[in-house]
Amino acid sequence: MFWFLLLAMLVVVGSVTLAVIGSADGTGRTVRGGLTDPEPDRPPVVLPQDRPLGRADVAELRLPLALRGYRMDEVDDVLDRLGAELAERDARIVELEAALAGSQAAARGDAKLLGGPVEPDTGEHGGPAR
Repeated sequence: MFWFLLLAMLVVVGSVTLAVIGSADGTGRTVRGGLTDPEPDRPPVVLPQDRPLGRADVAELRLPLALRGYRMDEVDDVLDRLGAELAERDARIVELEAALAGSQAAARGDAKLLGGPVEPDTGEHGGPAR
């Protein structure tokens, strides 16, 4: 009985080994070329590429979940883009505020040179400056 079980086990192990080594598709031919590329199993992160991001784009953003939370590379990409756009907007705001301050100073200077009425400096709270 022992020899019969040993022989049966050798036959099963041998046939499985030949099946795995010989052909991966069950036709008896050797498969060449390897595995095919996997299909994506999650939706892509969709952000508009042709315009700056808006509040609605960020509110509608849904990142796909991975085994333990969110996929770090996708979150990093989104945060990098948001950071770059915020830095660009901050720089533009500073530039516009400087241009506005310059034009206001020029307007005050022109009014003083022409002898026209000069508006009093109202300070931060709208009242007269102290």
